[in-house]
Amino acid sequence: MLTLPEKILFILATLATIYAAWRAIQHLVGIISRGQGKPDWDLARKRLIEALVKTFTLQPTWKLRLWPTLFHAFVAWGFMYYVLVNLGDVLEGFIPGFRFLGNGILGDLYRLGADLLSVGVLVGMTALLIRRFVLKPQNLQIRDDILLHPKVRKGKVNRDSLIVGLFILFHVGFRFLGESFKIAQEAAEAGTLDAWQPFASAVAHLWQGFGPTALTVAIHLSFWIAIGLIMLFIPYFPYSKHIHLFFTPLNFLLKPERRSIGELAPLDFEDESIEQFGATKMEDLQWYQLMDAYACIMCLRCQEVCPAYNTGKPLSPAALEINKRYYFNEHGTEFAQGAETEQPLWEYVISEEAVFSCTTCGACVEVCPVGNEPMRDIMDIRRSLVLMENTFPDQWQQAFRGMERTMNPWNVPPNERMKWAEGLEVPTIEDNPEPEVLWWVGCAAATDARVQKVARAFAKILNAAGVNYAVLGEQETCCGDSARRAGNEYLFFELASANVEMLNEINPKRIVTICPHGLHTLKNEYPQFGGHYDVVHHSQFIEELLKDGKIQLDAEGLGKITFHDPCYLGRHNGQYEAPRFVLQQAGGELVEMAHSKDLSLCCGAGGAQMWKEEEGTKRINLIRYAEAQAVGAETVAVGCPFCMIMLNDASKEAGEGAPPVQDIAEIVATHLKE
Repeated sequence: MLTLPEKILFILATLATIYAAWRAIQHLVGIISRGQGKPDWDLARKRLIEALVKTFTLQPTWKLRLWPTLFHAFVAWGFMYYVLVNLGDVLEGFIPGFRFLGNGILGDLYRLGADLLSVGVLVGMTALLIRRFVLKPQNLQIRDDILLHPKVRKGKVNRDSLIVGLFILFHVGFRFLGESFKIAQEAAEAGTLDAWQPFASAVAHLWQGFGPTALTVAIHLSFWIAIGLIMLFIPYFPYSKHIHLFFTPLNFLLKPERRSIGELAPLDFEDESIEQFGATKMEDLQWYQLMDAYACIMCLRCQEVCPAYNTGKPLSPAALEINKRYYFNEHGTEFAQGAETEQPLWEYVISEEAVFSCTTCGACVEVCPVGNEPMRDIMDIRRSLVLMENTFPDQWQQAFRGMERTMNPWNVPPNERMKWAEGLEVPTIEDNPEPEVLWWVGCAAATDARVQKVARAFAKILNAAGVNYAVLGEQETCCGDSARRAGNEYLFFELASANVEMLNEINPKRIVTICPHGLHTLKNEYPQFGGHYDVVHHSQFIEELLKDGKIQLDAEGLGKITFHDPCYLGRHNGQYEAPRFVLQQAGGELVEMAHSKDLSLCCGAGGAQMWKEEEGTKRINLIRYAEAQAVGAETVAVGCPFCMIMLNDASKEAGEGAPPVQDIAEIVATHLKE
């Protein structure tokens, strides 16, 4: 029970804290509102339950680092519970004889929860501090060649972590001690300890020799240290990385709805009043991209799974978010007041070379515990460099020229588009104007010698199953994926607009594609241009044919096989099981690589990397192929033309005896029963 002077002091301190919190909220809202667009608050109502579940279960964090995640969970769950605990302590301090939630079973369970979670927080936080400051694992470091704010290089993040870690230890620790003092005081009067607070009761044994006055002083001192630390910490909180406690749920609630994590927003080239395309300066980013800087926990998990970072390229998705945050820490006041930033983003947030190293694999988005999307920032900055600065890798020029002149990045003339089908019965849309299935063959399958074999195999499957299908033939052009991922949005706009106009005339009942990039573009991005189609990947279509009994496989001789999940089939479109079902039906003994399904490692070709030489200390395709060899696979199965080209090259470099790379369609065609 607080004394009257203590109550007055508490009220004054609370008012000061509320004022500081309000100023901090105004500051943060001012910064985030400088971004483009506005939140759709209707989404929050629809997602409330989902966001609460994600927040309380810490759902996204369990994909990596089991033990650190477990210790973090102890801290997070305890801290959430402490909202209730601190409320109860204040009420008990102000109201004479008040017992929060009463003396019945509800109050007992509440005190048990507080006791267990207090110990959980103390254990978890201690373990995390030891990990960061004693063990210093490599996955908590950022390489020296990465563009990173000087204060971070000097240990500002570690200092912040230490401050917050000590705050949590002292806040929870003194509250826990305060309970042990109360138990000791009550035991002196009633003769029994509190069985519902086993840990605090165990510590209370230490205070049995203390007199009533000493225990009362200790109780009051513990209360003021525990509660006072919160009041002192709030003004610091907006500048701490632990503000993510508030912004993570907002991220889950308010991120714009998308058909896929890789769906990019279109640019309006028909509005002549628009002078800025992509993001050159901080204020060109969307509001949620600015909020990402505050949601970022700086755990570096995105960096840990980034194929570019892990092969020595100067890209760290984590550094991008950290640099944004430290810019706001230093310039947030003037930015919130409307001051225009002077430097382009590629001078202090992420380097030009890093911008053009991203494979757009989506691994950083998939693994982020707080729902951040650094890939999206990179793509918006890439768009600005390409469209506003005319800056991009020289090697992309040839691919751009091919898409402009011959409608494919391989620069193969349209009249050679059907050469892959010579000797096969492959009907075009002219031959079969109303097919049940329109097969979008794709540029790679129509032009690359190795991938043409995949197209021929799939044609064999379709013919064997008696599918009523057609291809576009010479009418088919590039879907535009490489142009859009390269940042050349205007070229994509032209390709997509023309393709949608053509497809809407044909009005296909269903589209199948052997390329996940084509699948993603037609299914998820063409709706932006008025093209709404039922699109499936060939692995899904083959799965249907097998389940419907339209084809049968001999299921012999395939042996041990591993499947490389294409980024744009898996993470971007959530398709993991169909390819595996098909391979198992073909008799394959399926073994998984170290990175599979939603944590699959990119082949290195996405994000238009296919069209330029790879830099860095290692090649992504070689790393990925080595993972397949490590599990003893006799065959490496793929479901993407880009993956086929990249991993086939890696297979050649591995030398004689290396497991061959085959597409799912080739494997199925080989095992078809006549």
